[in-house]
Amino acid sequence: MFFNFQNTYAKLPQNFYQKIKPTEVSNPKLLYCNESLANSLGLEHKLHDEAEIAQIFSGNKILSNSDPIALAYAGHQFGYFVPQLGDGRAVLLGEIKDQANKRFDVQLKGSGVTAYSRNGDGRAALGPVLREYIISEAMHYLGVKTTRSLAVVSTGENVLRNGMLLPGAILTRIASSHIRIGTFEYFASRGDIKSLKILADYTIDRHYPELKTTSAPYVSLFEKVMEAQIELIVNWMRVGFIHGVMNTDNTSIAGETLDYGPCAFLDEYDPDKVFSAIDYQGRYSFSNQPQICYWNLAQLAQCIALVIGGDIEKSLSILYAVLANFKVQYQTKYYDMMCRKIGITTVCEDSISLVNELLNIMHQEQTDYTLTFRYLSYLILDKQFDYSEIYNASISMENWVGKWMIHLGQEKQSMKEHINALFTSNPAIIARNHMIDEAIKQAVEFEDFTKVDSLLKILSEPYNPKHENINCEYMREPSPAERVYKTFCGT
Repeated sequence: MFFNFQNTYAKLPQNFYQKIKPTEVSNPKLLYCNESLANSLGLEHKLHDEAEIAQIFSGNKILSNSDPIALAYAGHQFGYFVPQLGDGRAVLLGEIKDQANKRFDVQLKGSGVTAYSRNGDGRAALGPVLREYIISEAMHYLGVKTTRSLAVVSTGENVLRNGMLLPGAILTRIASSHIRIGTFEYFASRGDIKSLKILADYTIDRHYPELKTTSAPYVSLFEKVMEAQIELIVNWMRVGFIHGVMNTDNTSIAGETLDYGPCAFLDEYDPDKVFSAIDYQGRYSFSNQPQICYWNLAQLAQCIALVIGGDIEKSLSILYAVLANFKVQYQTKYYDMMCRKIGITTVCEDSISLVNELLNIMHQEQTDYTLTFRYLSYLILDKQFDYSEIYNASISMENWVGKWMIHLGQEKQSMKEHINALFTSNPAIIARNHMIDEAIKQAVEFEDFTKVDSLLKILSEPYNPKHENINCEYMREPSPAERVYKTFCGT
């Protein structure tokens, strides 16, 4: 059997989903198959017949042990509640287990109209599909929890977007699950406590089975989700990632980065940076992501309180007491991470002050977020390193470097440990916005995937010292003419 599918979510009550098969496409062609992911899933010996793979990953061929469904969920979008969203262009084929016995969803994205399409065509254009493939792989190799992309298939059909006909494609997405905060909101908003409890029990069984024997499993579930979200956001801040649409329907219970719409990476540091063309108020700016995470968790708390039952106000107060720890837990993890980004492994008042001072200078000088931190290691390895071009020859930066060097010398750790913290916390390569756009444009307009191939290859080694070259095409910051200012929800 190609996939040893299991269908545990499809065995839940029918109000959790719509049973539906993907809409067939005319001429599916395999463009990408993620070999490293396939190997980790134990599929390496099954991915040789490209024609068959294209049929399966386009949805034209449904395997006998697949039970395709489109999932129901709701969500707060830019702060406003939408009671019914759901998989409007995606179908879950089933679940598989990897070699470590961990369960994953296999989902087709761009697979046709479902009951949740809301007048959409259920399809995806090639450009946004390639974008998700590229950025989700970049995030994986950066060490950030994420859904991943197993395959990209062109459909041989066009989709209409903004008055333009564009080549269509389907993405095969792999996720620990597609359960979202919005899934809980879907049942809570309907007062369907029975289904809400089934969902909570299923989530515990699938993601946090160790909680089944605890005295308060639903409170513990909330704690686990909060911890997972804090860990995720801290890693976003580490690599300068802006999600762009942190709606509750895009917030994974498993703590994975989910849905790569108008996301982007920082070039020059600006805490209020927004790329999304639809985020008019800056709700999902870079620096606001922790606060939005807190807000989203507050919405989940209101759902979990209904599952706990009894006096709802009392249950909610228990969950809010857990949520009250968010700020301290986040700040602790954030400054531990940021101190490591400047090579300091002991968090104290002085090291935190150094971090904050550096960020202020970076904002004032508009220095590149990735390169500023990466090149700090050069100042240790090579005292003669000329960093004036990177740091704009700033007197403020020069003074900061002096204080930073003194602090490093006062720490108990060796210089080798400082350098290791710098190199393992700070990538040399990120998925630069202008390079992604250029690669996608070449692929979509000219059917030339050379730049996509090169980008995927180099993004798989973001911390590799062999890229330590200021003239490296993939390492440099964009010129003013290359800068990307707006990104879009394209799929």
